[in-house]
Amino acid sequence: MEQEGRLVQSIYYGRIGSEAAERLLERFGRDGSFLLRDSETVQGAYCLCVRKAPFVHTYRLAHSADGWFLQNSRDRPQRFRTLETLIESYRRSAASGVGIAPLTHPLDRTELKYISSGQAVSSTEFAYMEMSSNSSSAY
Repeated sequence: MEQEGRLVQSIYYGRIGSEAAERLLERFGRDGSFLLRDSETVQGAYCLCVRKAPFVHTYRLAHSADGWFLQNSRDRPQRFRTLETLIESYRRSAASGVGIAPLTHPLDRTELKYISSGQAVSSTEFAYMEMSSNSSSAY
């Protein structure tokens, strides 16, 4: 991830699950907000999660010897040297109907510093708190 540009580094949330990503986008995002996380099922792949009400759409980004690509079963995918160029290409193509939800608002993890109570937290802590909030045990 170090070789990626600022955009990818700012939207990369690491090993959060799909439910935590959906909660982040629903709570802090708007239509067109997007983030990047590790795939839960394919090692080395990432998931691009995009809010387009009433859903959060998830697209798997995979890597091959030819570069990064958006995994889908319809066409031979276009390949990109970096994740950053892939995401920027789909951001520019939003108006041309490339088959994915428009990527208009990066959900920058460095800007998620506060929750409704006003306490400062990181996005990882927020994801943990969200996942833990349904727990029935009291500590």
